[in-house]
Amino acid sequence: VRNMSFALTTAQVLDRSKTVTRRDGWRNLKAGELIQAVEKGMGLKPGEKVRRLAVLRVRSVRREPLWKINTHDCRREGFPELNPEQFVEMFCRSHIGCTPSTVVTRIEFDYVEASR
Repeated sequence: VRNMSFALTTAQVLDRSKTVTRRDGWRNLKAGELIQAVEKGMGLKPGEKVRRLAVLRVRSVRREPLWKINTHDCRREGFPELNPEQFVEMFCRSHIGCTPSTVVTRIEFDYVEASR
């Protein structure tokens, strides 16, 4: 199980409103794989531990240009207040070298309730 950081959308993962994510990379991810959602995976201070948020089961994976996002997927990404153009702008601001035509990996997932 690999860790995937949700530093920008921690609240949306915790409240389970996020069911889609777009990533630069993750090209080899396959439907059915499990992912450990974490608050952040890099840049931890000495002694700081990874905060686990949820276990995700990948439903589908596809590569597409960022500009193809629609209003429904903005909601599923956890940003119901943004329209597609605003989402693309925000995504590109947070990813160096990103443009609306950058091909990203769209990952759809379900939450797996782990036994405690």
